[in-house]
Amino acid sequence: MSGAPVVVVGAGPVGTTAALLLARHGLEVVLLDRRPRPSDLPRAVHLDDEALRALADAGVADGFLALSRPAAGLRLLDAGHRTLAEFRREPDAGRHGWPQASMFHQPDLEELLGAAVERAPAITVRRGAEVVGLAAADRSVTVEVRDGGRRRDVVASAVLGCDGAHSTVRGLLGTRMRDLGRPDRWLVVDLRSPAPLPVWPGVHQVCDPARAATFMPVTGDRYRVEARLRPGETAADLTRSATLHALLAPFGAQDAEVVRAAEYVYRAQVADRWRRGRVLLAGDAAHLTPPFVGQGLGLGLRDVHQLAWKLAAVVGGTAGEELLDSHQAEREPHARALVRLAALVGRLMTGGGAAAAPVRRAVLTAVGRVPALAAYATDSRTPALRGGPLVDRRGRPGRRLAGTLVPRARVRAGGRECRLDDVLGAGPAVLTAGGGVLAVEAGGRRTEVDDVDGVLTAWLRAGRATTVAVRPDRVVRSAS
Repeated sequence: MSGAPVVVVGAGPVGTTAALLLARHGLEVVLLDRRPRPSDLPRAVHLDDEALRALADAGVADGFLALSRPAAGLRLLDAGHRTLAEFRREPDAGRHGWPQASMFHQPDLEELLGAAVERAPAITVRRGAEVVGLAAADRSVTVEVRDGGRRRDVVASAVLGCDGAHSTVRGLLGTRMRDLGRPDRWLVVDLRSPAPLPVWPGVHQVCDPARAATFMPVTGDRYRVEARLRPGETAADLTRSATLHALLAPFGAQDAEVVRAAEYVYRAQVADRWRRGRVLLAGDAAHLTPPFVGQGLGLGLRDVHQLAWKLAAVVGGTAGEELLDSHQAEREPHARALVRLAALVGRLMTGGGAAAAPVRRAVLTAVGRVPALAAYATDSRTPALRGGPLVDRRGRPGRRLAGTLVPRARVRAGGRECRLDDVLGAGPAVLTAGGGVLAVEAGGRRTEVDDVDGVLTAWLRAGRATTVAVRPDRVVRSAS
C-alpha cells in the first residue's frame, strides 16, 4: 500500500537499528514496543566488527565506540583457575577499521540508539503499544495494537518482528522454534566495583564441568559473572553469600556490589519460518543462541542490515516480492551455523564430566601453541552467505569472496582520506582493480581511490579477483 509506513515491533537494539536503517533508505517507520520505557537490563555485552557495520550504516558507530572498549581476548581456565590457553586480541583496529570485538553495557547502547531514533523525523515511536493481531493483504499488513487500554489499527506496508525471544509477531505468524541443542540453565550476575579489579581485561572461561563459569570486565566499573546451574539448583541457591563468595573470590570480586542476579535459560533454536507475505522476523524472534561465541546481538544486527535494503526496494516498488524470499534463504543457514558453533564450543569448553578434563587440557594447550589456530580462535569473521540469487559463488574468486563482507579499508578519494563505505554509498557498487588503479562505481559515478594501507589490494589478491560487485549491506554479491 503506497505511503504506508513499515511497522517495526520491538524497540531493543535490533529493532531500533532496523528502524534507523529503514529510515536511511527513505521509508517512514512506526516503532512499537509494549514496554513503557527502554529496558535497563544489561543483557548483551559483546559485539564484533562485522556486526558493527550495521551500526555504522545506522549512523551510530562513533557513539558506540565512545561507550565501549576493545575486548582483550579469551582466557580458558581449568577448575583450579590455571590457564589452559589464552587467545589475545590486539586493541588495534581489525580489517574493518574497528576493534575485532568490543565490550559494552546494553543500556548505554539502547540510550544511544534511542537518541538517534528521536532525531530521525521519519521514525515515530509508540511505547506501551502491544501488538495483538495481524491481518495481511496483498501489499499491506493491518496491525491491531492495544495502546493505553484502547485498540487501534495501523496499516503498514510491511511488519518486521524484532520483539525478542518471546516474540508476539512470531506467535501470530504461527512460526515454531526448532531446537538445535539442549537448553542450559545459567545464573547471570552483574557487578560494580568502585576500585578496578586486579584481573586480565579479557573474558575468562572456567572450563569446569562441575561448575562452568564465565567472568568478564565489561566497561568502566562494570563486571559480569555467569555460572551454570546444576540440576535441581536454583538461582537463590547460588546467590547465597558463601557460594557466591567462592565463585567471585578467584577474580577478586567478592566485595563487588551485586547489581542484578537472574537465571537465564540459554537455548539453541532457529525459527522454521521467517516470513509470511510482508511480515518478517529478525533477531531473537528468529533465532536464539548460547553465549559461547558472543553472537547473540550480532546475529540480529546482521539480520536487519541484510534485510533493510531489500525491504526498501520491495516497498518502494523497485523490486518484486520475491526479493523477500532471500531473507530466510540467506540468514537462516548463517544463523544456524553460528548457533551450532556456539553449542559445540560450549560442550568442548565445559562438558564431558571430570574424565574429560585431562583431554581438554591437552587439546587446548596444543591449540594455544599453534599460531594459526590461535589466530583462528580470535578471528571475528563469520561464515560466508550461501550461494543464491544474490550471492554468486561461481568461479574461484566467487567461492573465495562472494557472500563475505568487503573490508572497510582506509582509502584516499578526491584528495581526502575516508573509509571505503563512504565511497560505496548506500546502494550497490562495483570495485575494480586494473592498471595499478582501484576504482569504485556507485550511484552513477566512477571514483578512483588510493588503498592507504594496502588492505583492499591484499584482499583482492588473496581472493584472486579484480572485480567485485558489492550489495548495499557491504556483502560481496559476485567476484571475478
